[in-house]
Formats: sequence, C-alpha cells, structure tokens
Amino acid sequence: MAPLPETDTRISQADALKYWNSIPATVNGMLGGLPQISRIDLRGSLNFIEKLRRLDPAPTVPEPLIRGVDCGAGIGRVTGGVLSKVCRVVDIVEPVEKFAREVRGAELLGQGKIGEAYVVGLQDWVPVEKYGLLWNQWCLGHLTDEELVQYLGRCMKAVTDGGWIVVKENMSTDPEGKDIFDELDSSVTRTDEKFRRLFEKAGLRIVKTEVQTGFPKKLFPVRFYALRPGT
Repeated sequence: MAPLPETDTRISQADALKYWNSIPATVNGMLGGLPQISRIDLRGSLNFIEKLRRLDPAPTVPEPLIRGVDCGAGIGRVTGGVLSKVCRVVDIVEPVEKFAREVRGAELLGQGKIGEAYVVGLQDWVPVEKYGLLWNQWCLGHLTDEELVQYLGRCMKAVTDGGWIVVKENMSTDPEGKDIFDELDSSVTRTDEKFRRLFEKAGLRIVKTEVQTGFPKKLFPVRFYALRPGT
C-alpha cells in the first residue's frame, strides 16, 4: 500500500465549503451538536483576553480596542459573545455566504459594532485595516501548513502595536504525535508542537498560552495562543 500523503496536503477547501454549506446556520450547527459548550467557551475566551490585558502593565492599546476581526466568524457566535464586548468595531471574515448573512443581520449591526464583512477564505484574505485583536478559532484546520504560515504573516502586518493575534484551536491527541485529518469537513487537527513550529516560521512569538477548561472530556483539548511579532 502506498504511504498516505502529508496530512495537510489532503485538505480540500472546496470539500470544506461543501460541508459547511450543508450545515444549518445555528449555534448547534457551528458547534457540531454541542451547543451547551458555547457559554463555557465564550467565558473562557473573555477570561483569556483579560489575562492578556494584565500582562501589559502599561498597555499601548486602548480599552476597548478600536477594531478587531473575527476570522472564520461563522454566524457570529464569537463576534457577539466575545469580540463585540472588547472592541468598538468588529470586522468578520467568513467564506460561507449564508453564515456571513447571519452576522450582517444580527442586532450588533444596528449598534454599529459590525464593520466590514469579507466573504472569503482565510487563505485569500488580505487585511486592509489595522487590528488590536485578530481572533482565529476553529478555522485554521482548513489551511495547509504553508497557507497558514502565509496567512499568519499577513496577520502580523495587520496587528497594531501592543495588539494580539489569538489562535484558539483543537489539539491533536494522536498517540504518535501526528496531526489528524478529518474527512468529514476536510480539516486538520494539529499538534501543539506543529503549531509552535508554524508560528515561529511565520515570524511570531507566543506571549501567552493556556488550555480551555470545562469542556467534556470526550472532546479534543482546546488551546489558546496569544501571538505578537517576534523580536
């Protein structure tokens, strides 16, 4: 039997879009039938941002942040539950049009919280604004390793001085320490080691990392990384 190709080369963004277009635009759909974890997830993210604030005794970014971006926003669950609470304006990047419509139609839009909506995949998104917070959650598995490095390089140029690029992603539990490919949605679950290598390759340094607590044991571990340009 021929060896399998590198895990990330099996990613098909066309297959991923086909999958996500088949999913209802609901919290239940976004969370794979586990809507009960949403509150825990959002609270964990807000707590993580607060910890980042405390790391900077003389912060160079305003509070609230002037502009943030929810990358892979889905229907805006994190946009409304986290970013709108810490940013004056939030842009979204979301390749699935029906999900982006949900964000545009949300109450936050009427409050002036939603800025630009970019209906495009992260592999093709080129930021034109500067952001105090670029949030990436449960979406980077749809990028190949090389696409992820290039994408993070673009994010690095878009983050304000003192701002953060946050990655919140599942961690591989493969016993041999390998990434795991999911044929269902054509995505890769990476190891902590792989993420760290790719961050370094992109020119980023980790300023804080921790594991999300409170999720059911049957799920993959979920880890936060707060990143800034390397020095």
